[in-house]
Amino acid sequence: MSADLTTIERYFPALTAEQLDQLSRLPDLYKEWNAKINVVSRRDIDQILEHHILHSMVIGRYTSFRPGTRIIDVGTGGGLPGIPLAILFPECHFTLIDGTGKKIRVTRAIADAIGLTNVEADLRIGLTKVGAVHPRSEEWQGRYHFIVSRAAMDLSDLVRTSGHLVDRREQLNALPNGIITLKGGDLSEELRPFRKSVEVTEIRSLYPELEYYDTKKIIYLPLH
Repeated sequence: MSADLTTIERYFPALTAEQLDQLSRLPDLYKEWNAKINVVSRRDIDQILEHHILHSMVIGRYTSFRPGTRIIDVGTGGGLPGIPLAILFPECHFTLIDGTGKKIRVTRAIADAIGLTNVEADLRIGLTKVGAVHPRSEEWQGRYHFIVSRAAMDLSDLVRTSGHLVDRREQLNALPNGIITLKGGDLSEELRPFRKSVEVTEIRSLYPELEYYDTKKIIYLPLH
């Protein structure tokens, strides 16, 4: 079966009317912006809800972030997974960064269009940094409880460039601070250096009705 808004309601029954409205507006906004700036594969744009929005939200099926949690989305592209997660967790604080200024422009425009205030201030800081001379995550400063990412880079590279951003002291959540990334395919070689500490979750176990996620996984690496 394919996904629609009722699929989101079924997997996330606690969503408010405002959250559902924000989520329902995302497909048209992404299609409109994607016609100007390519942030989503053109062959995927008609499946934006299932292939991108619902995919991003699965982190919220894997764990629940407590109010006040600070999360940075490294290599956010057009705001994925950060924007859907910010809708899902309105009392958390999200920073979305990317090395391409045009993509950050799309991210800010979409966040503003749906009134997503829990990323607005951080997103503008991100824009300033990304649009300046030093856009790379290894030169970013700040302390976050979690890094999230959606296949932006290999896990080793993500740890090397962004691991310093994880707060090693303040723990707010049941899940220890670290990296949560969405990936697919055979990850045996990529995860080999972390085999003693990494946790791999099959997304199909969280979205059992959706065949699209058969080969897709959540990778969690705690950073102490």
